[in-house]
Formats: sequence, structure tokens, C-alpha cells
Amino acid sequence: MKSTTFSYNEKYMLKDQKPWFPIMGEIHYSRYPREYWRESIYKMKAGGVDVISSYVLWIHHEEIEGEYDFTGGKDLRSFVETCKACDAYMILRIGPWCHAEVRNGGFPDWLLQKDFEVRTNDSAYLEEVRKFYSKIYEQVKGLLLKDGGPIIGLQIENEYGHCGGLTGEEGEEHMRILTQMAKEIGFEVPIYTATGWGGAVTGGLLPVMGGYCEAPWDQRLTDIEPSGNYIFTHERNDHNIGSDYGFGTGITFDMNKFPYLTAELGGGHQVTHHRRPIATSKDIGAMSMVKLGSGVNLLGYYMYHGGTNPKGKLSFLQESKETGSINDLPELSYDFRAPIRQYGQISETYKEIKLLTMFIKDFGSELCEMPATMPESNPLYPTNFTDLRTSYRHNGKSGYLFINNYQRRCQMAEHKSVVLTVPLQDETLTYPAIDVRNEDFFFFPFNMKLGDAWLKTAVVTPLCKLNNEDMTTYVFYGDKKPCYQIEGELKQSELLTLSRQEAKNAWKIKLDKEYLIITEGAVLQTDKGTQLIGRGKAGLKAYPALKETPKGFVRKVDQGQFAVYEGKEEMMTSIVSYKLLEETKEKKTYEINIGQRDQSANDLFIKLRYVGDSAKLYINDEYVDDHFYTGRSWEIGLKHFGFPKTLKVEIMPLQKNAEIFLEEWPTMEADCVCELMSVEVMTEYKHDISL
Repeated sequence: MKSTTFSYNEKYMLKDQKPWFPIMGEIHYSRYPREYWRESIYKMKAGGVDVISSYVLWIHHEEIEGEYDFTGGKDLRSFVETCKACDAYMILRIGPWCHAEVRNGGFPDWLLQKDFEVRTNDSAYLEEVRKFYSKIYEQVKGLLLKDGGPIIGLQIENEYGHCGGLTGEEGEEHMRILTQMAKEIGFEVPIYTATGWGGAVTGGLLPVMGGYCEAPWDQRLTDIEPSGNYIFTHERNDHNIGSDYGFGTGITFDMNKFPYLTAELGGGHQVTHHRRPIATSKDIGAMSMVKLGSGVNLLGYYMYHGGTNPKGKLSFLQESKETGSINDLPELSYDFRAPIRQYGQISETYKEIKLLTMFIKDFGSELCEMPATMPESNPLYPTNFTDLRTSYRHNGKSGYLFINNYQRRCQMAEHKSVVLTVPLQDETLTYPAIDVRNEDFFFFPFNMKLGDAWLKTAVVTPLCKLNNEDMTTYVFYGDKKPCYQIEGELKQSELLTLSRQEAKNAWKIKLDKEYLIITEGAVLQTDKGTQLIGRGKAGLKAYPALKETPKGFVRKVDQGQFAVYEGKEEMMTSIVSYKLLEETKEKKTYEINIGQRDQSANDLFIKLRYVGDSAKLYINDEYVDDHFYTGRSWEIGLKHFGFPKTLKVEIMPLQKNAEIFLEEWPTMEADCVCELMSVEVMTEYKHDISL
């Protein structure tokens, strides 16, 4: 059997020598329970992720010199094997320095006590790296692509030459040395990458870029300047990434020789103690679409899946001021407000960016060959809140018009009755007049092939297509009045139009044929069949109608083109109560009691609404999680702890004069606030909807 090949040219990635637009998502296996890896990978795949990326965090595996730990949740080989079983590719980020909000950027304490300078070309340091790389290779030997495994690539180092390390030719040489070392050890893969932002050196490797909607590492306690990640531009660099280490001077590689790829597009961000911005779904969705309109040909999210720091034998393993950082991070929580949250929750951000990943799955290969063009009218700076931000991607005839009127935490001008045009070499296409409101962001197709017909323009956004023998269904969505200008006859093609909210809740699946499922839950296609995971009573809409009604469901009255199915069983509600156990100047301690739960539940979530500086969670008097207050609720999944019936929560007071940036401050009638306001319990169910 011919094996799959991977490579790249100066414009895009290649899979079997054909244009390939991958979606990559980061999950750290050592920050998530081993028994739920498989479920999480299937969730990531359902969100559109093709490639799983993960750091191998040195301090997680060799906290004590010579004592390697690849057991339990740190079992790298088992994680890679799980990716293979789930049919997901992998890029392994082997460091040795990773950052990742980890103690010493991932370096063990003992390494820093050696008589050499780390991240240099010192032979003694490089020998320690060789030992670590060799241990990693022992874990993954036989699981590289050439052996039939899922590992298609390696990232060497991280932010090297920007966040520490050598610069200039010395830095380039260091990257070459590490790459050659990895190859000598046995890491033979098609793709070797290096982070390229902030002036980082890349050693000739494939550079990958990043972008975040905010900067929790920024030391200011005020709103910071508007992010350039909401402007269509050919500029690939996000100058604010790693600014706690220093501002980069620019790009060190020739952009004409490499495709525009992201590996660290923020799927959220991890708050610090002093700075706690809230990354919303629209923040991430608008930024992602702008990157798409700027020519990106790989969307790689860091993080795509949150987690929890393992506890060290010698210390906690988070980044902190105690270890020389200028930031204090939560000791245990690594939620990151990621698309999939700390306890596996599917978030609104997940659904928001799924609008793009579903589109890319069906149209990404053509999009790869469409370079981005910014018209002269496009604003150059994110502080321009008046002019409409636009971009085109096209191949000379077909393509997409991108519009962004969103800038995080800023008010954008409204644009009434805008007539959008696309100037091509042979024609100028004109769209019907539309209103573009504050916070709008979308893209429209032009000259799109629909079977035998052409969609000249449309005031809707493409989502996906259902390829069935009798009919190809093109699915579009939008909240503006849909308007299709079609030339020719559709014949074996048809159009299906959804609202934007319906599209966020849409899932394309393959059973006996391809279906579009709309549900507030999540639909996963796994080795055990097709599963619907959601909270409360199950319900879904399907187009076309399913061949059979799923077991445990009843078919209701159709809604338009959709068949409607509702779960037969009423869901059980668990009762929760709480009481104050102890109050001191330093904290308040509460006990939470959970009543009987439904034994068929997939998970039980406790949502705590509190005011305070931070909180800690204890189960059986063991400290298991923490949380920095942001103004939003703290949600905890109890499956990870064996469904305990009693929890203990400590809340530390938030002082009125605290040197903290909060987007949502609580009402402060006294000098401080410290109180658990409410506790809510939610049950998550898993339903088999296989036919």
C-alpha cells in the first residue's frame, strides 16, 4: 500500500503532492487524564482538527535528574498510539525549552544548576539535550510516519532567539545543531518546524507563526492597544507574543520561500494573576477569519484543549515569579479558555471556529491556491475604527471576499447599505447592498462552481457540502437576507441555507450517506459509533432525514427541510447545596454537597459563581484545582475525580485596591469581597445515534 506523503512549497502544505489546508490543535497529554485522551481526540476531530500537536515538557518527565517518568498521564507512547487509533496525525514539539506557562519554560530545576548556560552551543548543555531527545525517541520509536505511525513532524525549540537563546548566525547554528541531533537520534519525519515570530531564528526550518487576541503576560493593568490580529495584512508577525521576554524586531526568514502557517493562533489564553482578560468566542472567531483572509494556509490553535498541571515531586510546575518569570500563573489550572476546556467541555469558541474548519474541510484545497489581496482602501492600523476592513482570496476567477468590522473591546463604525465589489481582470462583480454592523465579520463567495452552475455572488457564507450519489448539497449560512446570483442550472446540486446559530450547532457526519446534524450538543464519530454528547434532554435535526430513527429517540414534526428527533427519556436533575464552614481574614471555606446523580450520566459539572481574588478546590482534603477570578463562573467536571459527593472550596478575598486588571470588576461596597454566590449542577449525557 502506498503511504501518505507530506511536504510543502512556498505557498501551502502538500499531502500526496496535492494542496492541503490542515487544522492543527494543541493538547498536552501530560496535562490531561489518560483515561479521557481518546474521547478528547475525537472531540478535537469533530471540531475539524487533522493534526494533534503537543509539547513534550522536560520537567514533567525528568523532574529529578536521571529519574524518567513516562507512566500514567505522562505516557507519551500511549498518547501517540491513541492518536494513531483515532486516525489523527501528530506534530511533536520536543523543545527542549517550550515555555507553555511551565516552570522554567519546561527545564527541570537541576538542569539550571549545572555549570553551563542553557540554550547555547555549549557542548555540555547539548549533551543533556541529546539525552532528553533520545528518551523521547525511545518512547515514539516505530510511531513515525515512515513506520506507519501518526507523527508527521517535529517542532525544534520554541521562540528561540526571541524568548531567550542566541540570536543571529549563532542562533541559526544552534537550531541547525538541534535539528541534526534529532535526525541522528532517529527522528526522520517529513516536516521540521520552528516558531518564527518576534525575530526568532528558524535555522532554515519551516516557520510557523502565531497570534493572540490579548496579552495576559503584559505588565500593564489597563486595557492595552488594539490588536493588529484584526487587520487584514501580509504582515505575519504578532509583535506582542512573548513580550514578557522582549519585543521582537521582526521576521528573520524570507517570507517568499515559505507558506503562511500558524501553529500558535490563540484558541484562548491563560490568565495571569495580575492580568485577567476574557477571551470570548467572537474574539477568537474574528481573529481566525482575519488570518484566513490574510492568506493563512494552516490554522493551528494553541491551546485547542485545556488541562491541569500535574503535581511535581519537588514543587508545583507552573510558571511563577518565584522561578524568575514576571508572571504568576495558577498552580494547577491550565484551562486557557480553550475551545475544549479544562474538563473536556465543548465551548462556544469551539463552535465559532468550527464555522471555519467545516468550510476548510470541503473547500480548503482550492483556497490554498488563492493568494490574498488587500485593496488599497483596506485600513493599515487596528486603531482605525471607521473604515471597513476587506480582503480577497481568489485564483483570478473564483474566490472569497472577506469583511471584518470587529475589533476586540472596541466600537466599530456602522456601515449602512454598503455595496461590495470584487474587481477581477475580466469582470467586476457587485453584491447587493447590505448593512455591516459593529462586530460583524464574514466572508462571501464569488464565481463559485456549483456542479453545472456558477454562483456569481451570494450574501451568505459557505459552510460545507454533502456529497451524496443523488445530490450534492451546498450549505450556506448567515443572518443577513440571503441572496444568491446563479448562472446556469443546478441540476444535481441544491442549496441549503442556515442561520448563523444553526451553523454553529451543525455537524457533518458520514453514516450510510452524508448528513448535516444540528444540535446544541456535540456529535462525535468514534470507533464505537456516532455519539451525541450534550447537557439536558437530547434533541437533533437532520438533513436529509436519517435512514432510521436512532434508538432512544422519537421523530417529531419536520421543521422545513429538516427531520426532527427528540430523546424519549427525561433527564434527571441532581440537587446541590453548600454551606460556609470557616471564615478568616485570609479566606472563606465552603462545603458543597451533591445529591444523587443519574448513573447513566457521562459527566456532572458544577458551576460556581463567586467573588474573590482566587479559589482552590479540595476533594477528600486533597488540593486538586485552582482558579483566578475573572468575573465569569468556574466550572468543574466531576468525572475526573470519580464523581465525589462532597467538595470543599476555599475563596481568597479580592481587595478593592488590588493591582489586577479585570474586565469585569465585582461590586465593591467594602474594602474587599469574598463570597460564594451560587452553585449550579449540570448533567452531561452521551447518546448513541449510530444507524
